[in-house]
Amino acid sequence: MDIEDAGSKFYSNFVSSSAGVELMHCEILIIGNGPDSRSRHKVSCGFMRDAIDIDGVKACVERLGGEKIVTVLAKADPAAFVRGRRTTQLSDSDIHPTRHARAAVGGVVAAATGDPRVYVSGGAEHQGPSGGGSMCAISTI
Repeated sequence: MDIEDAGSKFYSNFVSSSAGVELMHCEILIIGNGPDSRSRHKVSCGFMRDAIDIDGVKACVERLGGEKIVTVLAKADPAAFVRGRRTTQLSDSDIHPTRHARAAVGGVVAAATGDPRVYVSGGAEHQGPSGGGSMCAISTI
């Protein structure tokens, strides 16, 4: 596992977790590449440094070696500032900040891959750089 040090915060760019009261039971999904795998799919993991890190998405996808993307799973973290510029994600009274972050990240990932088959989950806190989040691109081989 690759651990990054972002100042005083540690995170892994290969691990993501989610928990919610909406789930009736525990579900665990582990995605990875193995030397003896018979799967038609390959994965690449990475992270976005912030909600508009299109280069982070492209780097994750490029590690798949040009294979056809099936989907990208990503985490989003609402932030009051992105690259030093104020956002309205945390101050909009009509929409929860997680929804803003998920929409922004989903748009960036779809633009980077040219495909809207993206799932973005909220709650990326401590699962990547502050304001960013982990991701996993899945392709067919």
